[in-house]
Amino acid sequence: MSGSNLSDAFTPPADAGAHDQPLGLTVHTLPTPTDMAGGTAQRTVRGRLKMLAVMLVCAAPVVASYFTYYVVRPEGRRNFGELVNPQRPLPDQTARALDGRAVNLQSLRGQWLLVSVGGGGCDATCERHLYLQRQLREGLGRDKDRVDWVWLVTDDVPVAAPLQAAIRGATVLRVPADAVARWLAPAAGHALADQLYLVDPMGHWMMRFPPVNRTPVDGAAAPAQPLEVAGVPVSNAVATLDTASAAKIKRDIERVLRASASWDEAGRVAK
Repeated sequence: MSGSNLSDAFTPPADAGAHDQPLGLTVHTLPTPTDMAGGTAQRTVRGRLKMLAVMLVCAAPVVASYFTYYVVRPEGRRNFGELVNPQRPLPDQTARALDGRAVNLQSLRGQWLLVSVGGGGCDATCERHLYLQRQLREGLGRDKDRVDWVWLVTDDVPVAAPLQAAIRGATVLRVPADAVARWLAPAAGHALADQLYLVDPMGHWMMRFPPVNRTPVDGAAAPAQPLEVAGVPVSNAVATLDTASAAKIKRDIERVLRASASWDEAGRVAK
């Protein structure tokens, strides 16, 4: 056994380096300044394209709503009101509230406006319009807060106290008649005070409504007792509303409110 051990001791060791492999190195090419600049430009272009896509997605509802209302017109649909083309923007005009405060008409932007025009004495047509404006707005339900009813008074005649109380919810402004005439215009053969006018939240006058007949469609006589607006008696003139025409005006207003629902909300944005 010991001899066996001695023979093992004299056995030369195996060549430890017989199976060693050379160390392999991989050389990577570094980007040149030109390549780096090109990559930065590509990333910039991709970023801008993504931003443009986001903007298009955000703007799509607004564009679609206007395209639907002003361009796509199914044959079965007819507006009662007349679309104004080209639209006229709110003038940069100083008006006066009934309490004497200066109010720029530009401040009315941000809401749909249902506008009537008349003198401070407010004749039968004027009363009829004010009553109709109020009733139309109230009939819009939850959308009524998206619409303001506006009376533009074109002279210096005082507004009677009972009428002021009756139209507490209206925006009443005195504006020179010539300034109003440069913005709003009636249909041929009518006076400015004969019609109602619709203004969009961006301040563009975009529709006018035909005069509402003084005689109701069913021929019913006006009631013997004065009507009331907000609990305040006014003349019987408001009893002569053509209810069919009023319903058509309401339908037109509801259409534009639906078309703008994706971008228009109640109230004006605080500045």
